[in-house]
Amino acid sequence: MTEAELIELLAGLPDTDVLTVDETSGAPEIAWGDTFATYTGAKQPFATIVVKDYGDFDDVSQLDREGVFRLNVNVGRDRLPKGDFDYTAFDVVMPHPVYAAQGFACVVNPGDRTARELIELAHARAAARR
Repeated sequence: MTEAELIELLAGLPDTDVLTVDETSGAPEIAWGDTFATYTGAKQPFATIVVKDYGDFDDVSQLDREGVFRLNVNVGRDRLPKGDFDYTAFDVVMPHPVYAAQGFACVVNPGDRTARELIELAHARAAARR
């Protein structure tokens, strides 16, 4: 699934606000180009699409490779996979390298089925919290 297809999928969900940030959005420059999906009225996103490394803070997925991006979704801590992970691998659901404690999973360049399942779960969790 492409980044554009993911954004289209997120934008098609009910009660969902999707924003790809840029210099006019007021977001910090490091976030420009990243996409945030928030359940309407919520303060925190339930899904993000990150298109680059964030310096030494979050670089294990090596997102600075051509055509590589990562989908991050809030699935809840109890649903995070366990084990050792290659954070550069494509279409593998892993705990987020920085935000796992907050219940976020991630997947680099997700396949269609993986992306849809994770996004549906995260969206349902966000809706239940409203």
